[in-house]
Amino acid sequence: MVMKLNNKTTGIMRKCFFLFFLLTTLGWTIKADDQVSFKASAPQSVVMGEQFRLTFVVNAEGKDLRVQEMPDFEVLMGPSQSTSYSNSWINGKSSSQTTVSYTYILMPKKEGTFTIAPATIKVKNATYTSNGLTIKVLPPDKSGKSNAAANASSTTISNDDFFVRMIVSDRDVYEQEGFLVTFKLYAARPCTLNGAKFPEFEGFLAQEIDLPNKQWVQDRYKDRNYFTVDLRQVVLYPQRSGQLTIGKGTYDAVIRISTPQKARSIFDDFFDTYRDVNKELVSQPATINVKPLPSGKPASFSGAVGDFTMTADINTDHVKANEAVTIKVKISGNGNLKLVKNPEVAFPNDFDIYDPKVESDTKTTTAGVSGSKTIEYMAIPRYNGDFEIPAIQFSYFDTKSNTYKTLSSKAFKLYVEKGEEGSATAPAVANFANKESVKYLGQDIRFLKTKGIHFINNRDDLFLGSFMYFMAYVVPLILFIVFFIVYRKQIKENSDLARVRTKKANKIAVKRLKNAGKLLQENKKEEFYEEVLRALWGYLSDKLNIPQAELTKDNVEVELSKYGVDETLTKEFMDILNTCEFARYAPSQGSEAMDKLYAQTVDAIGKMENTIKK
Repeated sequence: MVMKLNNKTTGIMRKCFFLFFLLTTLGWTIKADDQVSFKASAPQSVVMGEQFRLTFVVNAEGKDLRVQEMPDFEVLMGPSQSTSYSNSWINGKSSSQTTVSYTYILMPKKEGTFTIAPATIKVKNATYTSNGLTIKVLPPDKSGKSNAAANASSTTISNDDFFVRMIVSDRDVYEQEGFLVTFKLYAARPCTLNGAKFPEFEGFLAQEIDLPNKQWVQDRYKDRNYFTVDLRQVVLYPQRSGQLTIGKGTYDAVIRISTPQKARSIFDDFFDTYRDVNKELVSQPATINVKPLPSGKPASFSGAVGDFTMTADINTDHVKANEAVTIKVKISGNGNLKLVKNPEVAFPNDFDIYDPKVESDTKTTTAGVSGSKTIEYMAIPRYNGDFEIPAIQFSYFDTKSNTYKTLSSKAFKLYVEKGEEGSATAPAVANFANKESVKYLGQDIRFLKTKGIHFINNRDDLFLGSFMYFMAYVVPLILFIVFFIVYRKQIKENSDLARVRTKKANKIAVKRLKNAGKLLQENKKEEFYEEVLRALWGYLSDKLNIPQAELTKDNVEVELSKYGVDETLTKEFMDILNTCEFARYAPSQGSEAMDKLYAQTVDAIGKMENTIKK
């Protein structure tokens, strides 16, 4: 009986499964994507006299395709329509996809660059528009043969058939002015690369341009048509003036050539054999003339070159003592944005100031680096009163007009109320070396109570006139004199703030480098480079007694030379700064490179400390 029930249950389950499968195959499906896509595609360039395909693809059943007139092209055929279907299972659900293609065969009527206007199509009573296209029509080779025909039976490889060009957009630029470098492969017929050794960009900071889809495109060079592909594109920012050279690059190409065979029958001509040949291609070096930035730099200029705008605002103009105030500065534009230093905000002296928070939103294109950089400054007022934060200024060198331009915000007025009980409410006091001492201002000075003090009379005459009696006076006197001399020296040294900063420069740098070491162990790349950079700029600021806001690579080099620092050590410092400034925005180096940079930084600061002795 049990067996019969089990058999019956199994039969019902089979019928249910069959019914489910039948319903699914009959169309109980859902669309994978309800969004309609309508795109046009064609080669970017074609050769005069050669046919090419223009294709419109829509991911749904469409009707009433309308294509604009194409007066620069002859329509040889079309549109030919083809439809494809696909089914898939996603999370137990069936989905279907329909793709419809409309293809035209065209031939250009003349040479030049022409556009194909967008087309329209209707899907479910809605009209969709495709993208437009730009097609470059190249003149034919002087031989009169196409690349395919000319190279089908080629058995030789010349330097004119395959080579790599380093194309530089501008060879005469200012320091920190970006320019585009493109490495392009030219080939008589498509080939492959087994490896590439691009040149080093010594003296430059490089910003890579992403090339996700590398495709062969026909292009013309020196009256000949080639298949070309962009291997790499970078935007370079020169870090010093003078003649800078980008070295040569080497590329290992694999080229397939036909091997002639002796005909043994009438069928041998149809069975050509091929072999792969390795060929090293070399891109020639290029020299860039980097002009120094003109004199007359504004005080707020810190090396920004390009075209920028600036906005600044404060979160409030009315706070209580010990409450935070934030000022947000946003710099937008195109140029060496990633290398732009933060503008200086001159908070009142009795404000506690914290390191600013920086956020960057940039992208690198062939036009350079564009986007924005937002800096958020935070400070805490300790006393009540009316304060004014001066206008924030940001200067940059405009490469279009070749002049310096200064952007300025408005001044910010801030009213600070008395804080909660126990907070400091004394009048504003400026230039406190130790912020901890500020906490005790405004509190009552408690005097010692002297009334009722009784002195003990010691009548032990044995002690009077003894050696210990005299030592009891002499030793405290000597200690007092020594203490007084040391104390006076300390006061004198502390009064010289520059001297204090100089003496503590190495100590502070070591502390920051220890923190950088921890970040290195945690593999926090961006934070590591920021901390190393902070240690370097902070050390130079303290050692040279120059505010960080006024530090530039130019005046650092000048000041270091005054202290007798040799060019090798100065260059080492500059190289570390350049590496950190670039790497913190594009931290692509591995842990080995970070370890090496950390060791170089420690060594460089040690050498500098031994050279500049104050």
